Amino acid sequence: MPKTNAPAPFPKEKLLTRDNGAPVADNTNTLTAGERGPMLLADIWFLEKLAHFDREVIPERRMHAKGSGAFGTFTVTQDLTQYTKAAVFAQIGQQTETFVRFSTVAGERGASDVDRDIRGFAVRFYTQQGNWDLVGNNTPVFFLRDPLRFPDLNHAIKRDPKTNLNNPQARWDFWSSLPEALHQVTITMSDRGIPATYRHMHGFGSHTFALFNAQNERTWCKFHWKTQQGIQNLSDRAAMQVNELTRDSHQLDLFHAIETEAYPRWTLCVQLMSEEQAMAHGENPFDVTKVWRHKDFPLHEVGVLELNRNPENYFAQVEQAAFNPANIVPGIGFSPDKLLQGRLFSYGDTQRHRLGINADQIPVNQPHCPVHDYHRDGKGRTNGNFGATVSFQPNGANEWAQQLEEQEPPLALFGDAYHYEPKDNDTDDCFYQPGLLYKLMTEEQKQALIDNTNANMCQNNISVSQNVRLRHAAHCYLADPDYGTRLADCMGLDVQKVIALSQLSHAELMRETM
Repeated sequence: MPKTNAPAPFPKEKLLTRDNGAPVADNTNTLTAGERGPMLLADIWFLEKLAHFDREVIPERRMHAKGSGAFGTFTVTQDLTQYTKAAVFAQIGQQTETFVRFSTVAGERGASDVDRDIRGFAVRFYTQQGNWDLVGNNTPVFFLRDPLRFPDLNHAIKRDPKTNLNNPQARWDFWSSLPEALHQVTITMSDRGIPATYRHMHGFGSHTFALFNAQNERTWCKFHWKTQQGIQNLSDRAAMQVNELTRDSHQLDLFHAIETEAYPRWTLCVQLMSEEQAMAHGENPFDVTKVWRHKDFPLHEVGVLELNRNPENYFAQVEQAAFNPANIVPGIGFSPDKLLQGRLFSYGDTQRHRLGINADQIPVNQPHCPVHDYHRDGKGRTNGNFGATVSFQPNGANEWAQQLEEQEPPLALFGDAYHYEPKDNDTDDCFYQPGLLYKLMTEEQKQALIDNTNANMCQNNISVSQNVRLRHAAHCYLADPDYGTRLADCMGLDVQKVIALSQLSHAELMRETM
């Protein structure tokens, strides 16, 4: 059994329980089969916490509420059949209909398109095997790697329950409490934190997925969308000027580009890792707060996405669109990425709450291939409800035959079922990749990162407290001494104190900066 090294409770700490009053033993790490293993359904606290979170707000999406969408096509340009039997990649030149929704993450439906925020990048492929939803963002990593923390992240970045204002103290207190968040925070505060348009940004599946070929061999995969329009971003000042004209600049840009036949395009690329390489990888290859370095796992072009048709009705085709990472097709599968596995539950659960149990019958969500299930009844049922067809299996009418040939190959699991803390593992380093990113920046980009971070810590007449600033600066110093030192100087912090804090363990740093 792994060591616990649990720190003593903070003074005056409220002891966390489930709704039934039973104690919560671990609110940080999900129950997994081994350190790198997948989550277990027996994690009752995770199910309760996420199910409650999914139902907190109606009818607007809890996250990604402000969005724009368009239809288009995906065309295969390179052969991927060595790695996947997915029909969408069957042959070069093949085209598949698509629908894409872009979004800001934290804002409500009336939010500005040019807030400093990550952007959603969700792509639906209407394949002949069913809908495949590649639901990602415009960044290759995320703030956290365990879905048990997802409600906490969103509570921290949404409006304060007392003031109903955005609260920088809340979000920075939370971000700086998670060392693994520094990579995403660095990207968000960099010059790429405000894309100029949806057309001028990359997209990422972010998580690790699995590919299966005709021989049922598994290869791990990361998906990348590379914009053919080039990267363009806005400074805080430029974003303010755009806001003076319209809060819907991205919506305007995307709609008019398609109306004038300036169709935006992205190149789909993949990174590939064999199961043997994953086992030998020094760090967890399924950790969504880290990237696979391109020099070790280069990009391979797969195809081109073109958006060439605007929706006819925004509510029907964009607002009612329901993307779900659980929507995959034969030849594509999941990985032990814990955040991905949490999303497999959360997205469908949210959509059943927001749109109803029959959300898949809404035209924009309907597959473009025959559907044969025996789900019955429920609100919003719009088809024939399968008439008098039997709704159980096995049965004597030979209805609803299962397709055993589509089973994925077995995935070997190892380790004890336990709530593992990744930071207890010596191979976990949350700081070196943000440091590498910082080193790649030009002097102008580094200064923009420092200035944006400092500015973001003061909004709505609320300034982030000094203890939180010290905590974040210590993390930046661990990533790169110049990063931490420059940020400390900009914020008027004692650099020597920042350096001293950076030498502490995570638990000690949290205690010193409470």
